[in-house]
Amino acid sequence: MKFIVSLDRDEDGVWVAECPSIPGCVSQGSTQKEALEHVKAAIVACLQVRAEQGLPSTVETRRYTSSL
Repeated sequence: MKFIVSLDRDEDGVWVAECPSIPGCVSQGSTQKEALEHVKAAIVACLQVRAEQGLPSTVETRRYTSSL
């Protein structure tokens, strides 16, 4: 499976990675690479927990763009 992941830096300089199609699936790292490695592990764990709880693997997400 392929997932879209957002990557952003917080006010303390920590990289935060989130998978918006899996509720609550967030991780972080001191570098972009580390945050991405951690979120990959978080995705696996979140999918496993959701399956155990009988929840759908993902939720629908949409990307919107607008012109200002």
